[in-house]
Amino acid sequence: MPPKKGKSSKKGKLSKTQKLKQQQEEEERKLQEEEEARLQAEKEEQERQERERKEKELEELELKDRERRDDELNELRHLLEENHAAVTKWKADAVEKAKWERYMRCDGTPDPTVQKDINTYITLWKDDPEVNITPVLQQCNLAIRLVEELEQLLREAADPQEAQIYQEALVNLQELIHFKHQLITEEILKKASADIDTETGNMQTVVKDDNITLCLWANLKKNPRSLTGADGIVADIDVPEQGETKEDGDVKEDGDVKEDDEVQQQRVDEEVHSIQGSEGRQSAASLQSRKSSPQLTEGRASQIQTQMEALNAEGDLTSPSVQLPVMDQGEHVQVVDLMQYTPLGGIFYYDVFYLPPQAYQVSSWEIRQVLNTGLQVFPYPTESNVGDDTTLSCPPIGVSVRLPDSVVFLETPQVARWDAADKQWRMDGITDVSYEEEEARISFKMGHFQAFVLMQKTYANFPFQNWELRPMGQDSAVFTVKGALISVSIMIQGEQCMLQSEQEKGLSHLTGKWMSVSALQKTMVNAGINIFVNEYTDKYIRTYNKDPLTEHAAYEQMALFASACAFSWSKWNAKSGAEHLVMQVCEHLCPTTVPKDSWSLYLLGAQRSQKLQITEKSETFSPDHYPDSEFHSTFIHMLQDNMSPDGIARTRKSNYLFVDTVQSLLCATRPLMYS
Repeated sequence: MPPKKGKSSKKGKLSKTQKLKQQQEEEERKLQEEEEARLQAEKEEQERQERERKEKELEELELKDRERRDDELNELRHLLEENHAAVTKWKADAVEKAKWERYMRCDGTPDPTVQKDINTYITLWKDDPEVNITPVLQQCNLAIRLVEELEQLLREAADPQEAQIYQEALVNLQELIHFKHQLITEEILKKASADIDTETGNMQTVVKDDNITLCLWANLKKNPRSLTGADGIVADIDVPEQGETKEDGDVKEDGDVKEDDEVQQQRVDEEVHSIQGSEGRQSAASLQSRKSSPQLTEGRASQIQTQMEALNAEGDLTSPSVQLPVMDQGEHVQVVDLMQYTPLGGIFYYDVFYLPPQAYQVSSWEIRQVLNTGLQVFPYPTESNVGDDTTLSCPPIGVSVRLPDSVVFLETPQVARWDAADKQWRMDGITDVSYEEEEARISFKMGHFQAFVLMQKTYANFPFQNWELRPMGQDSAVFTVKGALISVSIMIQGEQCMLQSEQEKGLSHLTGKWMSVSALQKTMVNAGINIFVNEYTDKYIRTYNKDPLTEHAAYEQMALFASACAFSWSKWNAKSGAEHLVMQVCEHLCPTTVPKDSWSLYLLGAQRSQKLQITEKSETFSPDHYPDSEFHSTFIHMLQDNMSPDGIARTRKSNYLFVDTVQSLLCATRPLMYS
């Protein structure tokens, strides 16, 4: 028993030691907690003081901003109004100058602003019996220039009734141009036998100028099987390179078959047209001259929309509205949405006609049957009986087209055909599509001879991946857009712009040529390079839903300082919310690339602008302003805080036409919304 008591005493001593240790640890923990609490209190106090300091600083900055707000806004308003007044006067003077130049041109075309004159012109030209190729194509080229003037007037028309008058004149004139093309086609085919190919026994010929390429083939062997075969009818179309001023092609394809033998065997007892043999030879020579050295004229084919309206006019057009049905991929009928897709390279009119009666020689006379019916469409598909009541099937028509050299297809072209019955473009009924990108050729089949176009998604190059507006000197800058599929740069010099691109194919007729912003936009879109937006764009492309007034104000002020400051895309623009814009900016007075470490971030809002503390490399977005920087009610005054006297002086010397051109380009592309 005594040993057990000893053991019990030893355990009691160990327990007491542990208790002391626990007490010490507890005291140390309390001291640590007290220290942490003290430090936390000090930190909170420092944060409170910092918040109070920032709040006081913000109050002082906001007070300072409010005090000078009226002055800054008035100064900006004065600059904008002064520029606007100068631009308005310049444009008015330019319009008057253009009217005088047009009057002095004396080319026989009417003033498109006078409805009576243009109606008289259309009536007289429609009744003009001229059918020789060269003079008719010259008349067509003059009419196309008139179409362009009407298109410009239509875009600028503010009065709906006035716009309707221009629209009707456009449609009537384009329809008449198409009618004249049909006349010269008929005239050539009347002389098909004179241009027979000795190897094939058929006729084939091409007539072209800046605005039309007319390719004709005639079946002079009288072999109806030439239009039918195991693989269908095949047309191999090579679209020639367009002239330098070409913007949109109008290519016309007419396949022709021989008329029945009975018609060709009619003799003198019927109504005939006779001319001296020498006159017939002269006509043939005229065609040959046209083929070897076509007389090119300035201008281009009218826009594709006008051509579509002309097609509508042939089917009793009642409403030229731009509201078009949307293509429904789930239905068999695929109607093209012309806001989503853009036709490129012009309309291919692809038709087959009965061959007009051919002339034959009787002594020194040339005799031809006269049929006052115009070109007669050969029905296809149809069923025909040949020989022992054998019914021939009507296989699909194969088409192989070399893409026009004047356009760029960023993606595989889409083929659409014209539905004359419903007056709409459709993508159904096009089969066996094959695209050879290296050879720039597309092949397909369709069930009818009908007009077709090659299309591309209107916004294929959206959204922008990057953009930059960089000064190149006084009243000079370069605007670069890196699109989803292609990058382009636009040089700006005064009121003129010039396209630059590493893409050479399809743009050689555009790059390196100075033109106005509106002309450049039209030309680029027609060439397949679209970086421009309209009221429909946000239906097809995602946006950041920025406040449009703030965005427009930003473009106005960027234009004012574009001679001295560089502006660029920022990833933080997507994170700044709908009410704010973020971009990179720096002063840049030399025509070189901007050093990467020169950029600063700026936040723009409806009420004020500020320089940001974060950089493009920061991990998270913060609206905190840059230390020791101020707030300003306008963007340009914010920029001036970090600019040199030379930079500010350059902005004050900016020409109003340069400012207007930069602003127009920015508003037409809206990089702060679509990148």
